[in-house]
Amino acid sequence: MDQFVLNLIVVGATFALYIGIAIWARAGSTAEFYAAGQGVHPVLNGMATGADWMSAASFISMAGIIAFGGYDTSAYLMGWTGGYVLLAMLLAPYLRKFGKFTVPEFIGDRFYSQAARTVAVVCLIIASITYVIGQMTGVGVAFSRFLEVSNTTGLFIGAAIVFMYAVLGGMKGITYTQVAQYVVLIIAYTIPAVFISLNLTGNPIPALGLFSNDVSTGAPILSTLEGLVTDLGFKSYLDQSDTTLNMFLFTVSLMIGTAGLPHVIVRFFTVPKVADARSSAGWALVFIALLYLTAPAVGAMARLNLINTFYPNGIDGQALSLAEIEAGQDASGADLEWVNNWAKTGLLTFDDKNGDGLITYVGNADANELTVNRDIIVLANPEIARLPGWVIALVAAGGLAAALSTAAGLLMAISSAVSHDLIKGQINPNISEKGELMAARVAMAVAIAVATYLGLNPPGFAAQTVALAFGLAAASIFPALMMGIFSKKVNNVGAVAGMLAGLLTTVVYIFLHKGWFFIADTASFSDADPLLLSIKSTSFGAVGAAINFAVAFIVSSITKPVPANVVELVESIRVPKGAGAATGH
Repeated sequence: MDQFVLNLIVVGATFALYIGIAIWARAGSTAEFYAAGQGVHPVLNGMATGADWMSAASFISMAGIIAFGGYDTSAYLMGWTGGYVLLAMLLAPYLRKFGKFTVPEFIGDRFYSQAARTVAVVCLIIASITYVIGQMTGVGVAFSRFLEVSNTTGLFIGAAIVFMYAVLGGMKGITYTQVAQYVVLIIAYTIPAVFISLNLTGNPIPALGLFSNDVSTGAPILSTLEGLVTDLGFKSYLDQSDTTLNMFLFTVSLMIGTAGLPHVIVRFFTVPKVADARSSAGWALVFIALLYLTAPAVGAMARLNLINTFYPNGIDGQALSLAEIEAGQDASGADLEWVNNWAKTGLLTFDDKNGDGLITYVGNADANELTVNRDIIVLANPEIARLPGWVIALVAAGGLAAALSTAAGLLMAISSAVSHDLIKGQINPNISEKGELMAARVAMAVAIAVATYLGLNPPGFAAQTVALAFGLAAASIFPALMMGIFSKKVNNVGAVAGMLAGLLTTVVYIFLHKGWFFIADTASFSDADPLLLSIKSTSFGAVGAAINFAVAFIVSSITKPVPANVVELVESIRVPKGAGAATGH
């Protein structure tokens, strides 16, 4: 069967499943729209949280970043998994005990201030929109390949699909859709990884195969890869090239950004009890680990297969010729049609600069004739490894499941912040439930449109864009939540001042490096030549968080103390027992 037709069948079947679930579980009330009626089982919620968490950045982009970045990019793994431990231990049970629908609602009540709630809404929207840009980037990559269209066209198609099922179902529909999406994405990620690990090392467990010997050379696979990339002039795969300061701050930024992401936190409002919030966080970590333990192997093995494809006779032999690529197979008859298919998307390009008829893949930018977008590595991996067509179609479906599930969760967080916290909480408290649902859906539609537009020219690869969103959440939301739960001294003025200081300094630092409002030509610095020491824009969230904490405590110390009733509220939150149902207001 033709690969294009097979892609359509597999992806179409999964989409029919998602939309069918969204219709079956559509929200009929605000409680179902915002918190799924709080009847979700902890294991199912853990699975849905895993899908919500493992976005295009995790599924599509992270292994690609690791494939080309090596040791330096291990911080993505450490930061994103470590942050989940923080979330499970420090935030989830306490926020569930508080019993509100949204993060801004907690911040507004804890800091007894509508201004605090408004600032929290602004912080949430900025971080979430940045995150959605990364998801829409991944959606565009996946759709462009399996439909064999341009990246831009793929992005527009993906936006339409997100709109269809996210706007319809609310949190209830999204939760059960994400359970199905997790099953699809984890199967799609592990099956090709198992095949490739078997082919290269003889070990069916990718995480162990990464530390096994390459069957063709008899040497450890990482040593083989290290030798290839260094001999071709690329930076070392196993050695650290980034500064320790930047790697440390980047890891911290990802960790606390994870714990401050509103679309993940809101998942813990969907379970019946406080104990279920902690339990579902533990299950989510298990489900996430299944993919994260596999990702380093996927990245390393994909890079090895890519090099071997373009140097079929070894790097001392002749590189792949332009004629072979155009013919769709090399001299041995191996299929190269995937190169032409990805070239159609514009995410893989080759150019015979010196006119020798060969496509040279080297680390010297002036001599290199092959450019591979990091975000295509996972999706192209089964094609590069020449796996069966059904595996290729399955990976396309998995990539779309990962990107769409997180996009839906983020849009849910944005819509609830606008409709519930801004409109109902402040502008029009008497709005009807029907009117509030309509406002939420309109907010979702606007967010999709903005993210799609910005996704046409993202500030980086999907994982890099998502890392910026984590930095924004780390600098603004996480400190407010931590101080709200564990400090009785931070008052309303201090909380507002801290959030604004953390958000503004981080936004400005990012815009100075990525361009104002992500318009590249307006950047004053690059991450290769950062403004402050060696701190890149993706790492500055940790600095922003420190500024947030410092400003909040200093301002609180010179202004009025926290009222006695709020002190009692903080003491009550710290005991994660006896939580009732979440309330809308």
